[in-house]
Amino acid sequence: MPDVSVLDVRLYDEPIGTLTHLQGDRTIFAFNEDYVDNPDRPTLSLSFKDDLGGLITRIRPTQKVVPPFFSNLLPEGGLRRYLAERAGVNQQREFVLLWVLGLDLPGALSIHSAIGDGLPPGDDEDLPKNAKPNALRFSLAGVQLKFSAFQNAGKGGGLTIPAEGVGGSWIVKLPSQQFTGVPENEFSMMTIAGMIGMEVPIINLVDLDAIVGIPEGVGELKGQALAVSRFDRTSDGPVHTEDFAQVFGVLPDDKYKRASYANIARVIGTEAGDVGAPSSFAASCSAR
Repeated sequence: MPDVSVLDVRLYDEPIGTLTHLQGDRTIFAFNEDYVDNPDRPTLSLSFKDDLGGLITRIRPTQKVVPPFFSNLLPEGGLRRYLAERAGVNQQREFVLLWVLGLDLPGALSIHSAIGDGLPPGDDEDLPKNAKPNALRFSLAGVQLKFSAFQNAGKGGGLTIPAEGVGGSWIVKLPSQQFTGVPENEFSMMTIAGMIGMEVPIINLVDLDAIVGIPEGVGELKGQALAVSRFDRTSDGPVHTEDFAQVFGVLPDDKYKRASYANIARVIGTEAGDVGAPSSFAASCSAR
């Protein structure tokens, strides 16, 4: 079995770097030379920006997990378990999860196997025969059970979760089996935020029978789902985005421990200035 597996990282569908999985379960991310040399390059993440505004190109390898920016693209908890089971892969193997889920990521990022639609070299012997690289091939960070969806045309409306999970301008957040009223609570909080002047996405509470394609195996659901329009999907194409765990370069397990609201406000003030900062913060929170 080969000792090296490679995934291509694309931003706005242009190759900008590679993720390489090495023997010993190490992963290295490196920018392409063309991206490094481009003075007008689009920003992948503020975490790769040094104190003088330059691009950080010396990036430390990671062990077992992928680098923090990419790890925070993956789902957590029950959502990760569910998607990994649907794809027939080990949920702890983040490099393989990125390959399985990488065609429809938050923002304008996508991740592709360097050899096309096949398995990354070196991983095929470790995956089960029932591995499904096209099963719900998207990723939304967080632990809540949620899916990318299309809005149905016609008078009936409603939403459709595509069979392969690729595409969609809405996020459907399903009811929690552990806590009652989670979609309703989020709808209420987002509504209040809009009433006090914060910019929020379009939100709706949707009956479960109005959603086509809810995958099997999610368990018994009661209540309504929350539909949230994706601000990173527009008629002009995807809009790149990142959350503050990615900005601060921390892994998902540490994302509530390593920064404060003051740290977040400082970054917003530096990058966006005073104008529009509250709405930018609202959009970031609502999307993730």
